[in-house]
Amino acid sequence: MPRTKTAGRGTNGAGSIRKLTTEKNGKTYVYWQARYTAGFDPATGKQVQRSITGKTKKEVAQRLRQVTAEIDQGMYREPCKLTVSEWLDIWQNDFLVSVKPRTRDCYQTVVDTHLKDRFGTVKLDSLRPHEIQRFYNELQSVKHLSSKTVHNIHGVFHKALQQAVELGYLRVNPASACKLPRKERAEIKPLDSDMIHKFLEACKGHRFESVYIVTLFTGLREGEVLGLTWDCVDFAKGTLLINKQLQRVRRGSGAFQFISPKNGKSRCITPAPFVMEVLKHQRDRQKFWRSAAGCAWEDSNLVFTNELGHNLSPQTVYLHFKKLARQAGCPDARFHDLRHYNVNGLTQTFSNFFAKNQLVACSSAPAQKSLVPQTISTLSPG
Repeated sequence: MPRTKTAGRGTNGAGSIRKLTTEKNGKTYVYWQARYTAGFDPATGKQVQRSITGKTKKEVAQRLRQVTAEIDQGMYREPCKLTVSEWLDIWQNDFLVSVKPRTRDCYQTVVDTHLKDRFGTVKLDSLRPHEIQRFYNELQSVKHLSSKTVHNIHGVFHKALQQAVELGYLRVNPASACKLPRKERAEIKPLDSDMIHKFLEACKGHRFESVYIVTLFTGLREGEVLGLTWDCVDFAKGTLLINKQLQRVRRGSGAFQFISPKNGKSRCITPAPFVMEVLKHQRDRQKFWRSAAGCAWEDSNLVFTNELGHNLSPQTVYLHFKKLARQAGCPDARFHDLRHYNVNGLTQTFSNFFAKNQLVACSSAPAQKSLVPQTISTLSPG
């Protein structure tokens, strides 16, 4: 593989730049190379030579001036030999240990699906802002991803590269200079009073009826309501302590585990009295299930479980919710919408209902007794 060179030596200590020509598979390739002295080997006393390559002389000269200036100022760092793929693996394994499992899963999906596919073999210190910008642009123009998804991918990439900057592997974060697409917020269509009435009518007697009612009248998130434990329910004070949420680890065993609430802050809420009555009813149902299950009962201490005491699957609760929402004529409703509905108009109705109908444990039959007032469908919306 013949190679020719045209040397151009700079001033003393400034390094040198030369033009190189090489042939491979019958094709001729031309590039520029700069060489500079990075320091001296303490063992041998010999100069430590480093090189910079690029497609144009101007590009190489600019990078050479930057390096030599850093050497003169005592700020020079050895080039990082890691590839982007290698660094992303290190970042995920060593710097995300305190991140919540679901968040870590999302990061890994972005890394495996998008970042490694595009930049995996690129040297970490060779990343350039315009290359990352082109990548972001193509995510929308070629892969037709939403602006929100592009922002999410950028967030993961920028965070990983910023950690490399803090460790000295990069001088600056090349993703910081990129321009992101404008976020387009989807129009939110909250459930109105009529939809809520129809939904409550549809979920009468449903196995998850109490889950939906507690969610609707407390504003709890799905993971919070499914992760609620009996030690956090104070019937004497009529309060609920929200200090954790149930989350499934998507990768590996797929097991469920408790994690801290969103923003890492616990809170104590005082729901309407009838909500506490719903929870008392749920406690009575569990007593019946425990008696029927015998030694097969799992003492999870969770408020909402199946007939064997095991936690409810968020996916199952969600799919049943979507089915009930379709029956109620609101197929686009999300479980999350329940916590944003203004329930003030319905609170008094439920309070009156529970004042007149004290629910007691049904020890003779496991059938679900409806918690929704029989008059709910006749109430006027609003």
